[in-house]
Amino acid sequence: MKIVQRHSWDISPTEAIAIQQQLRGEVVREDRLGPVRHVAGVDVGFEEGGAITRAAVAVLGFPSLELVDHAIFRAPTRFPYVPGLLSFREVPAVIGALEKLTVIPDLLLCDGQGIAHPRRFGIASHLGLLCGIPSIGVAKTRLIGEHVEPPDQRGASVPLIDHGETIGAILRSRPGVKPLYISIGHRINLATALDYVMACVTRYRLPETTRWAHRLASGPAVE
Repeated sequence: MKIVQRHSWDISPTEAIAIQQQLRGEVVREDRLGPVRHVAGVDVGFEEGGAITRAAVAVLGFPSLELVDHAIFRAPTRFPYVPGLLSFREVPAVIGALEKLTVIPDLLLCDGQGIAHPRRFGIASHLGLLCGIPSIGVAKTRLIGEHVEPPDQRGASVPLIDHGETIGAILRSRPGVKPLYISIGHRINLATALDYVMACVTRYRLPETTRWAHRLASGPAVE
């Protein structure tokens, strides 16, 4: 899998914001995805006190959710931690992991935000745009926006609103647990994104894509 680079990664935070402003207009907020036979979870961890970025991609068959491929890629961390600029810190290593895959996913579920972002261009949108694969932001915490509490039942959701715009949804993946923050990444609409996230949830709070990717990114490495 070869990914076209749209910009340099050796840039300042000010330059990174300008790139987000430039590219956000290319994000497609409607369904442009074909048959989904493989879904992938994307997650990132850090080693050596943050000096090394360790990205993991786990590809699962869909709808079976069985692991069929995975890749781990390590790279020196080249960008500081700046809220709202997570993709510039993490995506270079994620691209390295994606390029190692032998099974190309039809849909990416990213541990982070899509358009639920101050500039509507979080890591899920950035990654989806660069690799040309439909993507969904599946975050564990809120970055921006306001919402009411979703009902305490599996699959219940309420809108996430920022300045009058629906930028995502708060999803109760199972009763009695904290909700997830779902947003469009690229080439998918919000209702479809919610359906796919729930189709990847079994008996845990997080979808299996995220669970597998987190295990690979942060746990003992499976090379």
